[in-house]
Amino acid sequence: MKVLGIETSCDDTGVAVYDSEEGLLINQIYNQKKLYNIHGGVIPELSSRKHMQSITILLKKILEEKNIIHNIDIIAYTAGPGLVGSLLVGATFACSLGFSLDIPVIPVNHMEAHLLSPMLEFQSIEFPFIALLVSGKHTQIIAVHALGKYELLGNCLDDAAGEAFDKTAKLLGLSYPGGLELSKLACKGIKDYFYFPRPMINHSGLNFSFSGLKTFAAQVINKSSKSVQEKANIARAFEDAVIDILLIKTKKALKLKKWKNLVIAGGVSANHLLRTESEKMIKKYFNGQVFYSSLEFCTDNGAMIAYVGSLRHKEAKNPQLEILVKPKWSISDL
Repeated sequence: MKVLGIETSCDDTGVAVYDSEEGLLINQIYNQKKLYNIHGGVIPELSSRKHMQSITILLKKILEEKNIIHNIDIIAYTAGPGLVGSLLVGATFACSLGFSLDIPVIPVNHMEAHLLSPMLEFQSIEFPFIALLVSGKHTQIIAVHALGKYELLGNCLDDAAGEAFDKTAKLLGLSYPGGLELSKLACKGIKDYFYFPRPMINHSGLNFSFSGLKTFAAQVINKSSKSVQEKANIARAFEDAVIDILLIKTKKALKLKKWKNLVIAGGVSANHLLRTESEKMIKKYFNGQVFYSSLEFCTDNGAMIAYVGSLRHKEAKNPQLEILVKPKWSISDL
């Protein structure tokens, strides 16, 4: 079974084809980073217009590389959560294509796709496991019992971890998207030169809060000398604090459920420090395994949408004129 996956939740356009027997056949992505580096962040209207321009170009590339469009069995598209304008572009394209080809279409939850993306490469991952889903808009700890059975254990109460990374990077004068640039700068920083607070680590629950940490970083930056080394030291202290918070809460969740395996997904899962420290933690305390995607699958992409479409193929419906998008679609509602 071949599934065409279409991703347009925010500022990356992704089109991919996944075969349930052969695996990922093709994965095309158009990234809008250069555009938003100029503006210092995503502009929803520009994002949706760029999706309209790029989605047909990416599909043409697939046709040029592998003429498999008439062998597609299902079309899966991101229905939410995300920017409503961007979601509508992908949904309209997917439903129109499904209607013209007379093949079923299935809406996919963007966060479920991130959550299961490591399975693209590690199909040996077995349920149940704890998932740390961490991106620019979400920071969640989820008990994954089975496909579609997700128990939300912890959520962000304000800024998500990825959002805090990007905002702090902007305060440091780094380019967009700032998370990656901040991590690069942090590698040059002196450990423990600054110490940043770890909000809510002693709280009995598993929720997160990063807005106070971001405010603390802003105050330190304003008082600093603004030298390159000083900025690197701040970046190091900030990154250390965020990763500590994430892993302290994740460790609590693993102990709570008495499980030993961990999946880390979402854009921030590409963070090198998060990966190395999570591996140390899982081996030291749980004798388990930690799974995360290759870097190309950490950020938004069509491959993960196509993969979830293949898992949920029984839910696909024959093409119809109804176009479904859910800008606010919690994974716990699946």
